[in-house]
Amino acid sequence: MSQAKTRKRKRRPDPTPTKQPIEPGLVGGQYKPLYEQDILKIHNASLDVLEQVGIEVMPSECRDIFETAGAIIDKSRNRVFIPRAMVEDALGTARNEVVLYGRDDPRHDMYLSGAKVYMGTGGAAVKVLDLETQAVRETVLDDIAKIGRMCDALDNIHFYLRPCVARDLTNEQLDINTFYAAVTNTTKHVTGNCFTVESFRDVFDMCAMIAGGAESLKAKPFISVTSCWTVSPLRYATETVEVMTDIVRHEIPVFLSSAPQAGATSPAALAGSLVQINAEELSGLVYTQLLKPGAPVIMGYVPSVADLRTGNFIGGAAEFALMNAAICQLGQFYNIPVYNSSGLSDSKLPDIQAGYEKGITGLAVALAGANYVHHSAGFLESLLTIAYEQYVIDNDINGSIMRAVRGIEVNDETLSVDVIREVCFGEGHYLGTEQSLGLMHSEYFYPPATDRRNREDWEIDGALDMRERARIIARDLMKTHQPKRIDPAVDAAIRQKFDIVLDPKLAGLA
Repeated sequence: MSQAKTRKRKRRPDPTPTKQPIEPGLVGGQYKPLYEQDILKIHNASLDVLEQVGIEVMPSECRDIFETAGAIIDKSRNRVFIPRAMVEDALGTARNEVVLYGRDDPRHDMYLSGAKVYMGTGGAAVKVLDLETQAVRETVLDDIAKIGRMCDALDNIHFYLRPCVARDLTNEQLDINTFYAAVTNTTKHVTGNCFTVESFRDVFDMCAMIAGGAESLKAKPFISVTSCWTVSPLRYATETVEVMTDIVRHEIPVFLSSAPQAGATSPAALAGSLVQINAEELSGLVYTQLLKPGAPVIMGYVPSVADLRTGNFIGGAAEFALMNAAICQLGQFYNIPVYNSSGLSDSKLPDIQAGYEKGITGLAVALAGANYVHHSAGFLESLLTIAYEQYVIDNDINGSIMRAVRGIEVNDETLSVDVIREVCFGEGHYLGTEQSLGLMHSEYFYPPATDRRNREDWEIDGALDMRERARIIARDLMKTHQPKRIDPAVDAAIRQKFDIVLDPKLAGLA
């Protein structure tokens, strides 16, 4: 047996990934799948749709607001036709930058504007691969808390959008407990859904208690809300619009989430699907600006595709990547922040298919300059399933993607003429130069869960594949990482006022 084979097995994946030079908010925009004339054509076609096809809006306060502002109402067909001038007015008052704050940690503040890129979690999965048994089970409230705590430690996951549905709760318990489990387990910005006006107001009141008052929360909102207010094609969901209306009036950032499927709920032609989703988004922008000019609103484009052979939703497709990159150009054309999607996979396991699908969609969207990229971590099985170890793997993928976004710095020093002369006229090599040593931890990204050793060392340590290494890291983070918790006195007041069911241990209270 060789000397190498007799060495003791000591190395395990590092549960505390080394800090890397990959900062959130790097500027993308290098990738542009649409030509400038294409963007103008999509914009004008979208305005034609709003004027000629309109939006279905049932009798409601929303429809009354549109009518008062000058929209044309066809009451026999419940359609609202929005003139171009109303769209231009909304674009004139909408915010060009929306700031999403971390809870008590300015390192996690996100400045959504231009082509700045932030990548995080998302979705509403109903199944999870159990970290220990690897069996598929229903998602529960504990998963939201535990995944939040794990993501709090993963540098390349920049925000925490609740990733799954707590299937062990009643509808009445769902919203307040979901936000509570997320907010108490990370200082990163938290996003979620609220399904009723009453539940949103409970969430607002709870977070105001944590912030030190309603005005403090409005000034530095560490929560935001997604609103799936449209039912594609071009129809408003009345109850969801009521919730969105209340969110806007409370001055909490809201994502106008529209998610048509090309070939199913929007045209099979990718350009036509972009026209429809853009019309839906512009209509939402008009409505929110009529409610409150300058409201913190993010355009929530989430175009997706259907497999035309089966009609199934497809998350890992090249067409998905193309459309989600293209809408970044639309947001930049309007100079309004964009929320969109990447990192989905149709694979059922953290396998090769998951890796390449996530890499393709994530790289395309980030290089296009998406501001708030949700779904970028954790997802499998076309949004149905999450896996703890997948968050660790996707942290590596996101870090590599953000390194690509950062690009190549070209200046007199990096052009390296003197270094080339030194090595070529001397007897050294580049690994030994001051430049190489100085740039080791700034020019290069080292994915924490990735194994780059030689085969012999890898075999000595058990020949673990990336999934197994990621499971070890996930377990260790669960045991060792403790996020900054909220004040125990505030927590006690919250538990007294609201029906909080999360185990106090998972909120750091015991």
